[in-house]
Amino acid sequence: MTQTHNDTLAPEIIKRRLPEELPHWYYEDGWIRRRYRTSGWKGTLMVVNTIGHLAEAAWHHPDLTVSYAFVIVKLKTHSEKGVTEKDFALARKIEEVIQWQAAQTHPGVLEGTPDDPRFKYVKYD
Repeated sequence: MTQTHNDTLAPEIIKRRLPEELPHWYYEDGWIRRRYRTSGWKGTLMVVNTIGHLAEAAWHHPDLTVSYAFVIVKLKTHSEKGVTEKDFALARKIEEVIQWQAAQTHPGVLEGTPDDPRFKYVKYD
């Protein structure tokens, strides 16, 4: 039988893949999860809105825990009652966008957020 993007992945496979593919994510209680630290409410809302846009564009929706200075993302494919390739794909896109730092990828072109606590909103890993 050929595996499809909707097939649930065994916990052993998930636990083996996460350190290689998504090192800041972990597997717990049937979900892959990630905690993003922010500098406060404004940063938290920016992270939530970014994740919301990506999830809607993918038509695959995470569960979120939202607090003053952090956001926890939980992914599993609800219809399949487990983690699938869809979850890994969306997690990679979320990670790529939230952790993007303009000055590192486009030095001299994009300035990036100033190194000043008044403007920092995400605490990068």
